[in-house]
Amino acid sequence: MPFAVLPFPNFDPVLVSFGPFAIRWYALAYIVGILLGWFYARAIIANERYWGGPAPMTVADYDDFVLWVTLGIILGGRTGYVLFYNFDYFRTHPIEIVQVWKGGMSFHGGFLGCVIAVALFSWKRGVSFLSLGDVTCAVGPIGLFLGRLANFVNGELWGRPSDVAWAIVFPGRDAGGLPRHPSQIYEALLEGVALYLILTLLVRAGMLRRPGFVIGAFAIGYAVARSFCELFREPDTQLGFLWGGLTMGMLLSVPLFLAGIGFIVIALRRQPLGST
Repeated sequence: MPFAVLPFPNFDPVLVSFGPFAIRWYALAYIVGILLGWFYARAIIANERYWGGPAPMTVADYDDFVLWVTLGIILGGRTGYVLFYNFDYFRTHPIEIVQVWKGGMSFHGGFLGCVIAVALFSWKRGVSFLSLGDVTCAVGPIGLFLGRLANFVNGELWGRPSDVAWAIVFPGRDAGGLPRHPSQIYEALLEGVALYLILTLLVRAGMLRRPGFVIGAFAIGYAVARSFCELFREPDTQLGFLWGGLTMGMLLSVPLFLAGIGFIVIALRRQPLGST
């Protein structure tokens, strides 16, 4: 056991309540993440220097797209959690599938939901699927950062037992009263801050001129960051470790990583935007 175990901060997962209605930190993280991402996306689209000329979509297009991607995140994230992480439970408790306020979202499912939203909107509006996806992925780490912080506030998705100096004893019987890695913070820093900085550098370097490149960089970066953090994160109780000591998060990151490589290959083989 470490010399000094850090106590878990006494956070209330409910920010404010009005009678039977409550606003939770987790819901606020989604709302603020979408709003900040929306504002950043508008700035990216409006900056012609990033595109080598006018962007292949308008700010108004993205304004309309926000509702689509919000639905994609929520529906995809919940569906992914039900199918990938707790299918046996929800098969016998189907009414709880729609009770998203009780928690249970999957990033990989949410990402797939975003892809579907991008595909449908680009087809309906006639804008570039790859460029719309690039912008959406460029702002995605903002929501990931806030979401992981909300996981920490909720005292969920904690790490494996550890004797590091910053280990924390998380509340709840399942945590076993053991000092553990604050893996939510690791994920916030890698999936959120580090990935945001990398994608921002790519955007500023003009990689939006190669549609699909930022999507690929996001997919690869997230897959690597998530797989690394899974080494410190306690697997979901209902799943445990899978083949060869891998976790579900690692396994789902493999096709994401491969898809990222594919997007980058496609981007590098196409003519850059704004070229003559």
